[in-house]
This record gives sequence, C-alpha cells and structure tokens, in this order.
Amino acid sequence: MGCTLSLELHHIDLTVNNQRYLDNINLTLESGAFNVLLGRTLAGKTSLLRVIAGLDKPTHGKIVLNGEDITTLAVQKRQVSMVYQQFINYPHMTVWENIASPLKLAKVSPSEITRRVSEIAELLHIEDFLQRLPVALSGGQQQRCAMARALVKDAQIILFDEPLVNLDYKLRESLRFELKALFKQRNSIAIYATTEAHEALALGGTTILLHQGKVLQSGGALAQYYQPANLNAADLYHEPPMNRVTLQVENGKWVVPFHHKNLVNVIANGLADGPYQCAIRPDQIALTNKDAEEIALAAKVDLAEISASETYLHVSLITPGYADIKWVVHLQGIHNFHYDADITLFLNLNSIYVFDQDGSSVCWPESIHLSNTQQAS
Repeated sequence: MGCTLSLELHHIDLTVNNQRYLDNINLTLESGAFNVLLGRTLAGKTSLLRVIAGLDKPTHGKIVLNGEDITTLAVQKRQVSMVYQQFINYPHMTVWENIASPLKLAKVSPSEITRRVSEIAELLHIEDFLQRLPVALSGGQQQRCAMARALVKDAQIILFDEPLVNLDYKLRESLRFELKALFKQRNSIAIYATTEAHEALALGGTTILLHQGKVLQSGGALAQYYQPANLNAADLYHEPPMNRVTLQVENGKWVVPFHHKNLVNVIANGLADGPYQCAIRPDQIALTNKDAEEIALAAKVDLAEISASETYLHVSLITPGYADIKWVVHLQGIHNFHYDADITLFLNLNSIYVFDQDGSSVCWPESIHLSNTQQAS
C-alpha cells in the first residue's frame, strides 16, 4: 500500500465576478478510504474539485500535497485524475485506446501500458469490451471506461464529480460497491462528490458537508446523521427535509401550542428560557401510538404521495392561534387518505432535535432533553 498520502486545504476561497463559490475551506484528507463531499446542487462541490485538480486557482489559500505546496502547480504537473457526471470518452478510439491514452501521453513503455490497461479493465469488468468503440457500450460500460482511464494513471488524487448520477439504480449500487472495494487496494486519495446522503452513508470514510461554499461538518457520515452540527447539516441527510417548528421555553418548560392528548406538562431539561427551532425526522412520526412517552397531534391531510411501498403524507398541523405548520410524514406501506381528512399523528418527545435561533445544535435526541412528566389519567 505504501505510506499514507495527505492533502491539506488551508483557508481556500474562490471568488469569481464578485460571487463567492468557496469560503474559507480547511480540510485534511488522506488515502485509504473514500472522502465524500455531500451537498446540494450549487453547494460548491465541483468548484472544490476543480481547485484541487488545478483547473481553477483559489482566490486565497494554500493546497499542500504530502508536505509540498501545489497551489500554483499547473494541472498537467499534478498527480490528479478526474471522473465527471457525463461519460467522457474519445468516440473514435476503442475502449483499450481510451484507457491507454493518458499512459501514452506520459510516455509509459508499451509493455507497462498493456499490463496496466489489462489490470484495470479486469477490475472494472470491461475486459471483454476492449476492442469496442464507446458507442457500442451501455451507459454503465461507458462510465466504467471513463473510470478506467482515470484510474489507470495511478494518480495520487482521484476526483469523482457525481459519476453515477446518470446511471440506473442497479448499476449505481453495483459500481458504488466496486469503487469502495477498489480503493481498499489503492494508495490514492479518493474524493467523491454527491448530492445523495445514502451514497455518503454507503461509501463510508470521511464525509464533508458543504453548503453555500462552506464546510458545515466533517467526519463519519453515520455520526453526522445522528448528531448534525446544525439544521443545514441535518437537512442534507433528509429528502424531504426534517419537520420544523419554533417553540418557546418559559420558566424551564416548553410552551406547546398543538392540539394534543395526554400531555399536561413538558419540562425542558437544562435549556435556558427563549425560542428554539425544533425538528423531527419524517420517519419518526407514526399514525398509531406505540408507547406512553408519545404525544398525539391533530392534523389535516394535504396530500398522500404514494411511491412504490412507501407514502409521503403531507399534513397541516392544527394549531389555533399559531402560524400555519406544514409537515411531511414518511410512512412504510401504502396509505391512501382523502384531502382534508382529520388524522392524529404520534411522536415521541425524545425524538426531537433542538437548535438555537441561528440553527446550531443544542440537543440531539439521545440527550433525552424532553420528558413528559405529568400525564392525564
């Protein structure tokens, strides 16, 4: 495997025509596992990849690879390969010629080219298509060819800009698994950009959450899922986003404006008086009562969005004298409700995330920050 490679980004800014695309990015990325950039469209993922590749120069900051400052190093002199969303292959070349092209440019010996092309083609399961033109390949095979051309260089840094987004579900699952296994065998820094949280969770390694050009959080994807640093970080792991409501703490107790049953007093453990943004995951709300800690909220149905074996139930909470609150409930199975139907939702107070007015996390559910201390008989 060789020694661990290290890529350091110090205070990276990128501003073009007075528009800031990257804002004070500080990261240390290493070989041995995937590094995933997770963010919505226009979050800054592609801008960051282009700066690392040398295609764009940062407005401010420094890029250090294995102790060497490469900030001003030309893209041709960097040990970097990149795989894009689109299947970028040379249409007039065979698959073999496509894969071999960067090695020929680097004046690698013919015998070494043959060895490396054969090896990477076998790893990506395209060894039977080496004499075909790209037009004769399926979409998945074309992307494997593009990946092989990037991987065959054996670059120190390999960048993936949403490479599987144009493939169907089964191909994406298969290639994602293969890439994860492949990089266990390679001593390269892999950086994989995606808009999809389940890809970050599946790939593992270090996940960097990007929002409006800023790093929200960096670390393990599963830890971020359960302990988001702020509301924006939490929303990156949810589509639809978490359900929100602003609640007030007065005299150490929550002011709960909802129509509810069996709820008399809700203690806000350790929280100072004032307003808080509260959020709950769509899949943490149910249509049936499961335990005594749950409260029941009255709501009306706006839409039952049925998708295969699950239903996204769009509802309006009944909160007289309070702002109109729209939530989405993620239910397993098919649930067909008529518009404006009256329903009761059940949720556990200890499934609620609490954020301050700036959106920073105050309490996660495992903190057991809420308790229904007095229930009506």
